[in-house]
Amino acid sequence: MSDPFSLDDESPAPFRPAPPRPPVAVPADAPWLAGLNPEQHQAVTVTDGPVLVLSGAGTGKTRVLTSRLAQILAGGRAQPWQCLAVTFTNKAAREMRERVGHLVGPASESLWLGTFHALCVRILRRHAEAVGLKSNFTILDSDDQLRLLKQVMEAEGIDAKRWPAQAIMGTIQRWKDRGQPPDKVGGAEAGDLAGGRAADLYRLYQDRLRLVNACDFGDLLLHCLTLFLARPDILADYQGQFRYILVDEYQDTNVAQYLWLRLLAQKHRNICCVGDDDQSIYSWRGAEVGNILKFERDFPGARVIRLESNYRSTPHILAAASHLIAHNAGRLGKTLRPGLAHDPDQTRKVRVRGVWDGPEEARVVVDEIEAQQRAGQSLAGMAILVRAGFQTREFEERLITTGVPYRVLGGPRFYERQEIRDAMAYLRLVNSPDDGLAFERVVNLPKRGLGDAALQMVHTVARARGLPLFEAARLLVETDELKPKPRTALTRFCDDVLRWRSNLETMDHPQLADLILDESGYVEMWKADKSPDAPGRVENLGELVRALGEYDSLEQFLDHVALVMENDSRTDTDKVVVMTLHGAKGLEFDSVFLPGWEEGVFPHQRAMDEGGLAGLEEERRLAYVGLTRARRNLLITFAGNRRIYNQWQASLPSRFLDELPEAHVERQADRGLHPGGAPSWKRPAEVATWAVPERRKTSDFDEGSRVLHPKFGPGTVLAVDGDKLEIAFDKAGTKKVLDSFVELM
Repeated sequence: MSDPFSLDDESPAPFRPAPPRPPVAVPADAPWLAGLNPEQHQAVTVTDGPVLVLSGAGTGKTRVLTSRLAQILAGGRAQPWQCLAVTFTNKAAREMRERVGHLVGPASESLWLGTFHALCVRILRRHAEAVGLKSNFTILDSDDQLRLLKQVMEAEGIDAKRWPAQAIMGTIQRWKDRGQPPDKVGGAEAGDLAGGRAADLYRLYQDRLRLVNACDFGDLLLHCLTLFLARPDILADYQGQFRYILVDEYQDTNVAQYLWLRLLAQKHRNICCVGDDDQSIYSWRGAEVGNILKFERDFPGARVIRLESNYRSTPHILAAASHLIAHNAGRLGKTLRPGLAHDPDQTRKVRVRGVWDGPEEARVVVDEIEAQQRAGQSLAGMAILVRAGFQTREFEERLITTGVPYRVLGGPRFYERQEIRDAMAYLRLVNSPDDGLAFERVVNLPKRGLGDAALQMVHTVARARGLPLFEAARLLVETDELKPKPRTALTRFCDDVLRWRSNLETMDHPQLADLILDESGYVEMWKADKSPDAPGRVENLGELVRALGEYDSLEQFLDHVALVMENDSRTDTDKVVVMTLHGAKGLEFDSVFLPGWEEGVFPHQRAMDEGGLAGLEEERRLAYVGLTRARRNLLITFAGNRRIYNQWQASLPSRFLDELPEAHVERQADRGLHPGGAPSWKRPAEVATWAVPERRKTSDFDEGSRVLHPKFGPGTVLAVDGDKLEIAFDKAGTKKVLDSFVELM
């Protein structure tokens, strides 16, 4: 049996659409060709056959896509409805349709242009019966998907506490992203999830979806693939219709999207995929960088056109980004070069600044933001791009303290995040048991078996007796009003709160917060959650505990957060942008700040642990994305020390810092901070007289020596490694320093 996805299958198609009108010559002065550089012109005018356009950051890929569509339509090579243009976001689809409309007029309205999901819905509405649905099928959101899966699990006797529905749903969606219906999932792939019954749950879940005439987002691609393979006549119709296929962000396609495109392109083979293998950063949501890497193998004779003229960044920024990404082995290869002339006297090298700790890092970055604002730069043209969401807290607090307006893109501010609000409710309740809102938020979070009837009874007692909810709950559990299970759960919760509260005076408040989040089961709830954002939520909770260490008491911290939340309600329109690197793809700013370039933070330890070399290469691609967001100014920072659960720990500079080219980088480091092997680190101007001492092979200090450091105070030497000392400081914890900056006591 032949491979259904083979591009060599030349079996005759039953559908024969009318040929397009004969191609006509497009005038050389056509408006969509004006101003194109030679690479872009080639990508627009080479319309026939498979084409891969490797479009580096800032090289004008959107213009190429829209101009290519205009070239095809104006040249009479296809009617608008014979062109399929696929984007990843509705915003990109709207922008492309508007641009094409300006170039070719109303004809653009009949283009098949949209996201993968929107186009698949359009196909499935026509042929729903062929996949067991009615044409008016419903598309379920994530909440309804989980609700349906939980019903299936309950009917099958699967323990939802041991096997969370989110984890099983995550696995099902991964199978769908790979184009695998239930009958294509083997037992080995299912593993021991849900007691080895995950594949059975997948099949039953799909049966239930059909029963209620619904599908989820993963089904839209999967059902289309099933339709095309089960009904060759329908596939032939669409293969014949779509004479030209254009795909944006091809590096972000998953397996199902890849197979869908390959099937549709088999007849005419006029497929143009635009993407950048160096910007493939979404493997955690199913993207396969291999799709773009094997394009020439999938489409023999394909033309590969590289767009390397960058119209965004300065030469120093482009050189730094190109040198960094060249360390990746899994790439097709290209080198960005400036597409615009830059005045050498007005371009600044990429700056790398090493600081002692996180608070100092936030101060350095915000001071630079204020300096650039005073020089006339708009705050909206500046962005702080972090690897992980937990990093935003220190920058947010520094921005608030200094009065610099900011906004968080792609997510809520730190203290507005769900997991932080939940954790704060626990802390508020322990600090003040009369806080009824906090009680309501966490009394059944995580789930403790307290149903609506039990909670309603607590409210009834509270109103009747004029008591706070917590006191009403304590009173209620001493009666027989509640059933045994909710009564036991509520008793345990009240006892926990009282026990935690009794530790307020005797336990360090960050340790108490850590204890509360652990014993309540709240952190464990997120660790068991298999959604993509769950690990980030766990990191945010750790950052919350770290934040407590900066205040003298729990009450002082709670007051601080209340004031922060009040001060966040600003109406300024000119604001600094704070966001994650993943969310920044596709954006650009005059000035970009990249903090936290330390081993374990960036590259992220979890990415390397789970992905190995592939994970490291994706982290490097993410660094490349960060570098290429900057137009004029770029500052990278790392901290030599981070506070983790109220204990200072030494950090190593990111390996990516050593991969930046010295000719295009200025490096600085605070006094006594080990530079991490980079050869030309300098002191900041304000401490320029404190030169870095020349490295020696031996040290004058011994283990056990008592020493004094100008910043960290007294400590005891634990280990000696050449001129590096590991010192247990009396107050600052254990850190590594150069011996030239300590003296014997």
